[in-house]
Amino acid sequence: MNKTWNARTAGPVPHDNIYYGKCLIGGALACGSTHLVITPLDVTKCNMQVNPGKYKTLLPSLRTIIHEEGSRAIWKGWEPTILGYSPQGALKFGLYEVFKDALGNFVGYDYAQKYRDWIWLSGAAAAEFCGCLALCPMEMVKVKVQTSTPGTFPTALIPATIAMNTNRSVTRFPYGSIVPLWSRQIPYTVTKFYFFEKTVQMFYTHVFTEPKSSYSKTTQLGITFAAGYLAGIICAIVSHPGDSIVSLMAKPEYKGKSVKEISRDFGTWNLCTKGLGPRIIMIGTIAALQWWIYDTFKTAMGMGTTGGK
Repeated sequence: MNKTWNARTAGPVPHDNIYYGKCLIGGALACGSTHLVITPLDVTKCNMQVNPGKYKTLLPSLRTIIHEEGSRAIWKGWEPTILGYSPQGALKFGLYEVFKDALGNFVGYDYAQKYRDWIWLSGAAAAEFCGCLALCPMEMVKVKVQTSTPGTFPTALIPATIAMNTNRSVTRFPYGSIVPLWSRQIPYTVTKFYFFEKTVQMFYTHVFTEPKSSYSKTTQLGITFAAGYLAGIICAIVSHPGDSIVSLMAKPEYKGKSVKEISRDFGTWNLCTKGLGPRIIMIGTIAALQWWIYDTFKTAMGMGTTGGK
C-alpha cells in the first residue's frame, strides 16, 4: 500500500475545503433548480399516487388538475420544493465528495482501488442520510400542499408550514416522514451516484478511450448528461415504493398508520407502479440535468467533471 497516497490530492485538482465548499454550492444549484422546474410533473405524480382511481395517466391527470383548480395549481408547493431540495442537494453532492475521500484515506490506496464500488455506495448513502435531514420538513409541507383537496389546506409557504406545525399530532411534522424519506432517497441516491460513476467509467474505458483531458468540455459534459439519464431511470424504479409511501402519508385516511400498514392497505403492486411512468420521465430528466448542472458548475470553477476511468 502506498503510505504517501492521499485521496484529497490524488487527482488533478486538490480537494481542499474550498473545493468541498464549491461542491456544496454546485449541489444546491443542481437540485434546487431542477426540482423547481418539474414542479407541475411532481404535482401530477403525487396526485396519481394518492388518488389512482381519479388520476390514472400523466397528461389527462395534468389537464384535470388545471381544469378543476386552475393553471396555478400545477405550481403548488414550489416554495417548499426549492427550500427543501437546495440544502438537500448541497449536502448530497458536497458530502459525497467528502465521504469518498475520507473513506479512501481510511482504507488506503490498495483497498480504495480494489473496493472503489463500495466507497461510491457508502459515500452516497451517508451523504443522502444527511441530506434527508435537511429535506424532510419542507418535503412534508410540499406533499401536503400538493395532495390536499382544494380549499382544505393552505397553499402558500408560511401558512402551510404554520398549519403543519400547529397540527403536529396529525401531520407528524417536521420529521414524521423521515423513515420513508430515507427509504426513498437513500436507494435513489446510491443508485444514481453508483450507476453514474460506473457509466462514466464505462464511457471513458470503452468508448472515449483517449485520456479524459484530451476531450473538450462539451464532450465531457455530454458524457455527464448521458450517464446521468441512464442512472436516473434505474433509480426512479428502485426508489418508487418509498416515494409512494411519502405521498400517501399526507392523506387523512392514513393518519397514525405505520409504513407497514400503509403498504398493506394500498398494495405492493400499487406502491411499485402507480405514478411510475411520470416518475421515470421526471427522475431521468432530473438526474441528467442535476449531474450536468453540477459538472458545468465544477468545470466553470476549474474543478473538472466527475468520474473517469
